[in-house]
Amino acid sequence: MLVRVNCPSLTHVVKYDNYDVVWASRRRKTRPVSWIKASLRKSKGFRKEPSRSVAALTIAAEGGTAAIAYPVHGMGPGVFEIALPFRGDAFRLVYAVQLADEIWVVHAFQKKSTQGSKTPKREVDWVKDRLKRLKEMLQ
Repeated sequence: MLVRVNCPSLTHVVKYDNYDVVWASRRRKTRPVSWIKASLRKSKGFRKEPSRSVAALTIAAEGGTAAIAYPVHGMGPGVFEIALPFRGDAFRLVYAVQLADEIWVVHAFQKKSTQGSKTPKREVDWVKDRLKRLKEMLQ
């Protein structure tokens, strides 16, 4: 089920209510995955390897951590980055697992850093700002 929520400080958030996942003939309830609208729109432009990000988010919704997800340093516990390398390009999805009872995708971007594997400061600032506003909205 898709629900759009108006939030003045974050424009819109998009909440997806997960359904029971059938796996090995047993049903499991996963946590809902919610997106900040700008992140959802940006991630749709990734057109390469989208199934890997969906699989990683599904693993997170079930309580695990995918092999392509890494903790983001300096953001506190529970904030992870999904790294999607593809033919020399680097795509990233940043999500938080410790906000309410949901997985929140707060930022998506194509990494174009000239500093090796370091995430550009402007992207880090976006994540910090969105996390702060999202925490305020959820209280």
